[in-house]
Amino acid sequence: MSMKIVIADDHPIFRSGLKFLLESSFEKVHVTDFDNGASVLLHLESNTPDLVFLDIDMPQKNGLDTCAEIAKLFPQINVVILSMYKDVEMVKLAFFSGAKGYLVKDNTSEELVECVLAIQQGKSYLAKDIRDPNRQELSENSDQLHIAELLNTLTQTELKVLKLVSQKYSSKEIANLLFVSVKSVENYRSRICKKLNLDARNNSLLMWVMENKSVVDRKDQQLKF
Repeated sequence: MSMKIVIADDHPIFRSGLKFLLESSFEKVHVTDFDNGASVLLHLESNTPDLVFLDIDMPQKNGLDTCAEIAKLFPQINVVILSMYKDVEMVKLAFFSGAKGYLVKDNTSEELVECVLAIQQGKSYLAKDIRDPNRQELSENSDQLHIAELLNTLTQTELKVLKLVSQKYSSKEIANLLFVSVKSVENYRSRICKKLNLDARNNSLLMWVMENKSVVDRKDQQLKF
């Protein structure tokens, strides 16, 4: 099976090295590379790769902003963030921006194949250095990372409905705000519950969103509704 991959990194040596590793590790892979996020978004207007690797620090449009745009405009495309940063806050930002994976540049060559295979199987991937169980700060934030991944499965409209639910609007009020029927809002709520693994009855969605309001608000800010 052929695979199309896009790389964006403003360091040509790292970019060419990553391209070589991908072409050496997988058969029938076509790699296109750029040095900035803006060019990636332009490329995606007429091309649909299976996977996009984004450096965080790039000119014109950084990796996190590019990732958020891809998640919004091309949700079917998987994104892996490449970074020198190992701090938890940066990892959280990556997943809140819609990334499916996060690789540390120091160890990219060792984990590249494992990461790509995980993404192909519909899983997320976090660099081994960061998921070290001895790192207490990551353990404390693992629930938020999981919630961020669940939120990434929601459509733009579903996220808007979820945000309005968090503000305690009724289904009728949400319907009026979104110019849809109450039945449509109920269908959205039902789909959201299914994606979040919630029972659609007994106000479970409202309870969940109030318990995780800070995460929902952060996702809302990332996608700039």
